[in-house]
Amino acid sequence: MPAISLSINGRAYGPIEVREDLTMNDFLREVLGMTGTKFGCGAAQCLSCAVIVDHADGTSSTMPTCIVAATEFDKLKVRTVEGHAKNGELTPLQKSFVAHFAFQCGYCTPGFLNEAQVLLERLEKTPIARAELEATIVEALDGHLCRCSGYVKYHQAVRDVVLADAHRFLT
Repeated sequence: MPAISLSINGRAYGPIEVREDLTMNDFLREVLGMTGTKFGCGAAQCLSCAVIVDHADGTSSTMPTCIVAATEFDKLKVRTVEGHAKNGELTPLQKSFVAHFAFQCGYCTPGFLNEAQVLLERLEKTPIARAELEATIVEALDGHLCRCSGYVKYHQAVRDVVLADAHRFLT
């Protein structure tokens, strides 16, 4: 049985032996007890299961966990929805999601939150023209499915956080 070692939310795990067919979603939920990452469609189409992967070059991206083997995450730095709040304090993005009631059932929220966080980090490094903001948010969140049709509220919540920091956009 292969063993994996990785960092999740800044904490090292492993080496831990895993079955080759164990998905990352099942690893997080069943092995580590991290239930924030959801299993939605099981085909990486809804992206409720998306986690953040931090790359060596300082960039980050999201990656689905429902169809990707845990072994594919070996040696990676991963952030899950559990890693956003610090000492019980919600991040500005989480607060904006709450203020906009950008969720109804909340099932898709972890994926949307992780994708929006990646967008915020990208905009901190590479600001965009204010006129491109709406299209940039749509592009970033495209592919994430919400069973309750909360898209407008998710977009509003992300827009408010971006506009609250002038370093993320150019006038």
